[in-house]
Amino acid sequence: MAARTPAPSGPKPDFFPGASLRSQVLAHTLRMTVKPLLGVWAQWPSPLWPAGLIDPAARIVPPLRGVGRHPVRLENCDAELIDAGTTGTSTVVLYLHGGGFLTCGLNTHRRLVSRISASAGAAVLSVGYRMMPRHPIRDAIADGVDGYRWLLGHGFDAEKIVIAGDSAGGYLTFMTALTLADLDLPCPAGLVALSPLTDMDPAGKLAHPGADRCPVFPRSVLITFAGLPDQGARRRTTGKPRLSPVDCILADLPPVLIQVGSTEMLYPDAVLMAERLAAAGVPITLEVWDRQVHVFQAAADLIPEAEHAIRQIGNFIRTATTTRTLHSDRADEMVALRSIRAKRLPRNAHHAGTNAS
Repeated sequence: MAARTPAPSGPKPDFFPGASLRSQVLAHTLRMTVKPLLGVWAQWPSPLWPAGLIDPAARIVPPLRGVGRHPVRLENCDAELIDAGTTGTSTVVLYLHGGGFLTCGLNTHRRLVSRISASAGAAVLSVGYRMMPRHPIRDAIADGVDGYRWLLGHGFDAEKIVIAGDSAGGYLTFMTALTLADLDLPCPAGLVALSPLTDMDPAGKLAHPGADRCPVFPRSVLITFAGLPDQGARRRTTGKPRLSPVDCILADLPPVLIQVGSTEMLYPDAVLMAERLAAAGVPITLEVWDRQVHVFQAAADLIPEAEHAIRQIGNFIRTATTTRTLHSDRADEMVALRSIRAKRLPRNAHHAGTNAS
């Protein structure tokens, strides 16, 4: 029997117990195939092998039926607008794919993005951001911001936009949202992070009791990967290591949903980020899924837990965008009411009321 994952000390997570037979078979298969392959990569960590082959190969994966795809060209990268039968919706998701900042792209994540579109009743702008080794991570963040600007420029309101991403894309989700605040751009309605990387320091992950139980990543990959972003930064910037979301000022972020498997390597990152968000007063929902693999949501063709998790994502997106819109409408009503009252009150009475308050 697998040891239980220690409960986080911060916000109480929503725990989804039980792992289906199909999810257990998937975990075993990944442990026997992908994990050893990644171990080999960790010994000879060329960022170009086999990263550049994965997204082109994924072109053969058939799209979901009834899904519309519309190519979009951002300033420095390609993107595509996914519409799973949601034409005319005012809600949209900005999606940033995972892949360790090195691999994957629009093709690998199209089915996952399409399912999120259908579940949330929202269009999704999936961004094929620039990646290492040719570009530092800050360029990927800039591409996320460009995607957000594109949505604003094409008529989507910020209170109807949710930013989402998985793994390294979870890192980009938080860093993009934080950059929006720095640029005085309007805050999105919510953030969704699936198995997110939130701490560039591998120490906490390696020290966690569950580090050896991850079905996908061996320890050696984590150690090797941890240096790659810093190498890119040293080549192209001031030499300072990349900032981690857990070390940022988080108070201005919108409500957040984090989903993570209980035995995956990035579980400590999800818990730590949830703790930091709660401490900053940000509404946070942390969902821990029993013995699910890294970004298990992408396996919705195979396992029932993925379908359930995607329904949870859809529910969160609908709630976040509806609640934000109601609050925005109420604020507009209050501003209008104050304006009407100010016009009706005699000038002296208005000042008297102000002084009294």
